[in-house]
Amino acid sequence: MNVSSSVSTGSWTRSRLIPAAGLGVAVVLLMVAQVWASAHGVMGPLRSLLDDYFANPQSAAVSWAGLGLACIGVPSRVRVVSLVAAAVLDLLTLALQAACGWHVSIGTGPTLALTALTLVVVRWEGERRRTAVQAIAFGVLLIMASKLADTWLMVSIVTGPRVLDQYVQLADRALGEPAWLVGRALDALGPLPSHVLHVVYIQLPVAAVVVAVWQLRRVTTSSWPRHHLVRTFLVLGVIGPLGYVLFPVVGPVFAYGPLGHGLEIGDWPQVWSALTTDPQPMLFDSETARNCMPSMHTAWATALFIHSRTAPRWLRWAGTFWLVCTLLATLGFGYHYGSDLVAGAVLCLTVESALRDPERGWDLPRARIVSLGVAVLAGLLLSYRFLAATMAEHPIPAGIVVLGSLAAVSLLFYATWFARPGSRLAHWGGRTPADGFALD
Repeated sequence: MNVSSSVSTGSWTRSRLIPAAGLGVAVVLLMVAQVWASAHGVMGPLRSLLDDYFANPQSAAVSWAGLGLACIGVPSRVRVVSLVAAAVLDLLTLALQAACGWHVSIGTGPTLALTALTLVVVRWEGERRRTAVQAIAFGVLLIMASKLADTWLMVSIVTGPRVLDQYVQLADRALGEPAWLVGRALDALGPLPSHVLHVVYIQLPVAAVVVAVWQLRRVTTSSWPRHHLVRTFLVLGVIGPLGYVLFPVVGPVFAYGPLGHGLEIGDWPQVWSALTTDPQPMLFDSETARNCMPSMHTAWATALFIHSRTAPRWLRWAGTFWLVCTLLATLGFGYHYGSDLVAGAVLCLTVESALRDPERGWDLPRARIVSLGVAVLAGLLLSYRFLAATMAEHPIPAGIVVLGSLAAVSLLFYATWFARPGSRLAHWGGRTPADGFALD
């Protein structure tokens, strides 16, 4: 067997085994998460999945996104039938819910359609079956990841009864306390901007599927791309929530604002919190998820922005719009501090660098950007926890260090993966013409 044939066989094996392995790992995680959830008296991922089947779905956007992703790998006729069937089933479910006086929601239709599509596809043969199964695997993984994420939110509550918001709020003085600034600006602008930002914030999975559909649009007629947005989204969803347990934070709208259930210690965003040099972990309720650090919405929106850079102009603008609006929403609604956003962006650039252009291997430039990202993320978290008072007392140099660290990671990321071939920046980032410069 020649070298090119061997490489082709290896790539084919990886492209088929990785989704299957990921699906198997996800199933095991779902079972473990359900056992934990049942022991703590909460719903859990498998019970949530059953609700999706029985007319009480938790998230219509995720269900439809999973079906949309799965439909990428099937022929056009099957795709249209699946989407139309899902819409009809959703309408029938709505009619049943209304007739029975149940809670009205959508999302059961795409869940049932995805299940039926899977049963049909497994009877196919050859390359058509392999392509369809891989697309379905990614769609199912997206839904499973969402279910696991919901359980992780409960884990963050159980393992983090005391939250570190006082530390992050102090550290945020180095960034000008943007949550207070943007929150007051949204209040002054009225309901329309807030409504737009709210839609953008909650519909991030739909935007991600739009970019993923563009990247994977030719998989039924050619090979799968070496890297795409779904891979980054899923890996971020696995790694990111670990921060919720290591660094429990609820956010300014809870710790300092109107959603604190009487435990808040301020009046966000109307009143800036007083400067204190002695921050303390504060006991919080058993309902609010400790899901601020890092900001996963920022991480996912940054990934969406990166993967839209090689798309048509309208999609590049859409990716930019989604990133900017997501950042404004996370701050303006009081869900995050500015420090969370910096950590989320660094996390995204680090994970994306570890996954991008797999044929390039773990050369020195990749190892350098990943190592820098890990070091910066660890340094940020340690600084927020142990140097918060110092950062608040010296906001200008602290802010320069925090934003400078993000800028350094961003610049090295650009040099490693996007710089124009032949430029000094590309040479510094290790990009040579032999790399092929594949960006997706």
